[in-house]
Amino acid sequence: MSNARDFLDLLNPDSESHPERWHFVIYDQLNLDAFSWSEGMPKDNGLIFIETLAKGTSKKYHKQKLGFLISNMRHFALEASNAGHPVRYVIDKRPYEFILEQLIASLGPIHVTQPAERVMKLSLNELILKNNLILHEHKGWLTQRSWFVESVGVNPPFRMDKFYRRVRHETGWLMTEGSPVGGKYSFDGENRHPWKGEPMPPTDPIYPKDEIDVEVEQMVERVFSEHPGVIDLDMVPTSLKQHHLAMEHAKQLLPYFGTYEDAMTTQSRGLFHSKLASSINLHRLMPLEVLQMVLSSPAPINSTEGFLRQLIWREYVRHVYDVTNGFMDLEIEGSDQGKPNHLGQFNPLPNVFWGAKSGLHCLDHVVESVMEDGWTHHIPRLMILGNLATLLDVEPKQLSDWFHECFIDAFDWVVEPNVLGMASASMGTTMMTKPYVSGTPYINKMSDYCQSCALDPKKNCPISNLYWAFLERHKEAFKGNHRMSMAMRNLNRRSDEKKKQDESVFHGLWDSLYRNEIFLQNIL
Repeated sequence: MSNARDFLDLLNPDSESHPERWHFVIYDQLNLDAFSWSEGMPKDNGLIFIETLAKGTSKKYHKQKLGFLISNMRHFALEASNAGHPVRYVIDKRPYEFILEQLIASLGPIHVTQPAERVMKLSLNELILKNNLILHEHKGWLTQRSWFVESVGVNPPFRMDKFYRRVRHETGWLMTEGSPVGGKYSFDGENRHPWKGEPMPPTDPIYPKDEIDVEVEQMVERVFSEHPGVIDLDMVPTSLKQHHLAMEHAKQLLPYFGTYEDAMTTQSRGLFHSKLASSINLHRLMPLEVLQMVLSSPAPINSTEGFLRQLIWREYVRHVYDVTNGFMDLEIEGSDQGKPNHLGQFNPLPNVFWGAKSGLHCLDHVVESVMEDGWTHHIPRLMILGNLATLLDVEPKQLSDWFHECFIDAFDWVVEPNVLGMASASMGTTMMTKPYVSGTPYINKMSDYCQSCALDPKKNCPISNLYWAFLERHKEAFKGNHRMSMAMRNLNRRSDEKKKQDESVFHGLWDSLYRNEIFLQNIL
């Protein structure tokens, strides 16, 4: 991606190294504990890293995401080299499989740990089948596939609760004498409080850039100048020491994480949410060490259970994605293979998702966070970004691709189940019992976004109209779904005049968004 001479000069030369075996380290396996050989002598295990333009340009990845991934890979390569591992760091433009074929020709068969991303599995599959790549178990997961299959099965509908309880019993996490600590498995009902300005969350840490970070920033700005977002590696951890600092910060956030898990505010982009998913998904921090920090914390049970639930949800969506072959094996009415679209939603993603202003402060504020940080916590993702895209009938795969490109913690196995299976209604009841959609009252209750909006939540905010128009357009799809029965009864009570207004607002907002215009208050 660049000549990277300064970085490459820092690595121990491998020209005279003859390790017993060479291992290809995939970009999201940046922890020695993730590998089955982690207890062997470092000098016997050479590590191969590949930084290729083919990956960086395969999607319009956010600049912060590219910088975060590349700098972490370079830092880990240097850390491994300093620990005594022979290291080959390849910078190229070609796809992974072509680079590996060339390396195999000179080095012989190369070892690789099971990839997490489906796209990487497909890239490496032929080399694995030919035994040119020797596959090993990934030690960076918390759960076994058998727990999922035995509790949930391999066919939809998939439900988290059975798997969650199975994991709790198998591991003993937050269990005592076979029963859940606190008397129940979930404290989710206690985690829905709006934040009213107190207590103030701790200030986000700054991670001072080193020479590697500076070099990566310059390269990203030069090579990926047309990609969205801004890059500032002071805002994310890249060295192992910095990732441990991030975990310490998460420990400070944990006491209030549960209570305000669903809250949103303009005063803090994260509130009491950490950004540890980005560290965990690269395996810079192992899930188990994060979990041990959580379980040893004196934080209230609703916080520790809520955090544990998030970690197990991460495992759950990976299993769902794997057993369905990346959703390719699912048969969902109205859908192309691998592109679930249960409701037949085909509108393009509007430019507001790339930073154009809409006039809806909630949406504009959250998108601004994404464009600047490559991140926002999971409630704005679900109840602002996913909610509004679904109400606007945005094509679900376009929405999923946008999340994949723009979020620093997004990889196919985690982003597609979360967006296609949960944030949109594209998979029907395959993963969720009902769509996660709402009108203005929920947003006004759980955030302070409406206080800074030119639109009045009780007079001319269009989101409730979008909600009712959505239900009216797709009412046939919700027949027989008991979880939607109350919403549909309320829809039936809505007058024809109001339904006509709902549809008019939907089209009015749609037209404004696609003309890149601010939504006008007087349209209501």
